[in-house]
Amino acid sequence: MNVAEDNMVVGIGEVLWDVLPDGKKLGGAPANFAYHASQFGFRSCVVSAVGDDELGNEILDRFDRKNLSYSIAKLHYPTGTVQVGLNESGIPCYEIKENVAWDNIPFTSGMEQLAQKTRAVCFGSLAQRSSVSRETINRFLDAMPQEESYKVFDINLRQHFYDKEILCHSMKKCNILKINDEELDILGRMFRYPDAGLIDRGRMLLSEYKLKILILTCGVHGSYVFTPGSLSFKDTPKVDVVDTVGAGDSFTAAFVSAILKGRDVPEAHKLAVEVSAYVCTQSGAMPKLPVWLKKELD
Repeated sequence: MNVAEDNMVVGIGEVLWDVLPDGKKLGGAPANFAYHASQFGFRSCVVSAVGDDELGNEILDRFDRKNLSYSIAKLHYPTGTVQVGLNESGIPCYEIKENVAWDNIPFTSGMEQLAQKTRAVCFGSLAQRSSVSRETINRFLDAMPQEESYKVFDINLRQHFYDKEILCHSMKKCNILKINDEELDILGRMFRYPDAGLIDRGRMLLSEYKLKILILTCGVHGSYVFTPGSLSFKDTPKVDVVDTVGAGDSFTAAFVSAILKGRDVPEAHKLAVEVSAYVCTQSGAMPKLPVWLKKELD
């Protein structure tokens, strides 16, 4: 399916190297999101910044080889890296380097033009740890078409790089919120939400921030998708997990891709579960998806 140039899908924020026990892998949640959306035929673009260094050049070369578009500034800051350790269950633990290129993403006229053509964007809390990138992300969101566009806040809490003010503002700016059960507990403590079950808290967030959709993932315990008039639940498939790096980003990308191609929420949810399960069986955040998965949106 050909997608018009004014139907761009964008991931904006961090782009970096995940340094895993078996070597470095290209990553960063917004980049992962954009890449997986591109596998479903969308004109996808990564908006970020890298250093004027070997690691930065290698990132751009990888994107070129993946035929993934980007609007990435080269700055006199080091390219971002994350030391990723895996526990016995394959769950990643992160050590995220600070004061790197993606902390300083500049807003440009070209970026404003891109925003005006963007149908769906995914952003998170991590790249908003610095005022420069936070302002760029918010200016991009404001420049997007206000009608019929999807602004996905994948909350993606990491280490200490978030605060109540940024989370509240981002939830007001988005119309799709992606969150996991552990993050929902953190929000509950930060905002002093009533001690209620997952479903009640999901519905409360959906209503409080006037969201179109709320996606709640619960690891091996399944996932929920809330809308104002419906609730979808899917079990998590049992697979041989290699690692879970990037699985959540692939879930978000598959779900949004399906919605953009006219699928209903249960269909989009089903595809998202299948795609993220497959990514868990592969090493790294950006594996190539098999043809049978991509064909589900033909």
